[in-house]
Amino acid sequence: MKKTTALTALCLAMALCTQAQSLKRQGSAVSNIVPKGWEVNQATGDLNKDGIDDLVLVVKPDFSENTKTREDGYVYNFNQPILAIYFGNPDGIFKQWKEYPDVIEADGEGVSVDVSIEVTKRGTLSLTTEIFHSMGSWGNDKDTYVYRFQNGDFYLIGQQTECMMRNTGEIEIVSDNFLTWKRLTIKDNAFEDNYKKKETWSQLPKTKLKKLGE
Repeated sequence: MKKTTALTALCLAMALCTQAQSLKRQGSAVSNIVPKGWEVNQATGDLNKDGIDDLVLVVKPDFSENTKTREDGYVYNFNQPILAIYFGNPDGIFKQWKEYPDVIEADGEGVSVDVSIEVTKRGTLSLTTEIFHSMGSWGNDKDTYVYRFQNGDFYLIGQQTECMMRNTGEIEIVSDNFLTWKRLTIKDNAFEDNYKKKETWSQLPKTKLKKLGE
């Protein structure tokens, strides 16, 4: 009996600890939702067209097993970023609509990922990731994805991929519009003043729009 009671108490303590280290399902402010110590990037705006501001979060936990301290004291945080969307209510409470634990690449050895989010004036969600390689690659990559809430979910309506080679200055930008199904490809060079920028339009095959998280 004592062993069973002790085991039950341990399981309860672990459950409470896990709950304390996860995003809350609702709250009136970011500080009520995100555990203390987690890195937070936030944006607000009306995503579902109900006239009430919604909340978008990109958070990075601080679980110690996924961190590494450099000799000079700098701490690398390799925890997986989490994207979460909360819809606002008239009572001032944000309620979680969905959590996406694996749509954003995590930092790694020699790889740094910067994330920015925005709710545009048109009510679309813009998610941008910039990847910098300090080793193993000369390329810097910047990817932007635009999602619109429709038919009960968030669908990808546009994306842009930009790559610059730090050794040659070559730049390639590919912009896809999934409403018109057209692609614009731009090639340029940051190091050559006389380089003639090239722009090419092409038609994309029409397919089913992808949902956020697919």
